[in-house]
Amino acid sequence: MICMLKIAVIGGRETVMGFKALGLEAVSVENPAEGLAALKRLTRESTDYAIIYIEENLAAELESEIARYKDSPSPAIILIPGREGSLGLGQSALKAAVERAVGTNILGD
Repeated sequence: MICMLKIAVIGGRETVMGFKALGLEAVSVENPAEGLAALKRLTRESTDYAIIYIEENLAAELESEIARYKDSPSPAIILIPGREGSLGLGQSALKAAVERAVGTNILGD
């Protein structure tokens, strides 16, 4: 039996609805408390999620919870820009992950 892992996206309604059309689980939240509850639900109640995208402005408020998964292969938590544009958090997180994996900054500044 093949187990298909899922992909979810957590963020504001305007951000997540486009992902729903692509078949991802879209979790619309209005504040950091709802975002924290959604992240806990997706990570603790299920092992079905391989990737969870989180809107950057929400991720800034959930930094300590997200940090728990930085060295875990699953779920991969990836920060995405919201409707307001990028805060640079996603790029910084990617740069840090590559640096941990490779041992040096190969992406440049």
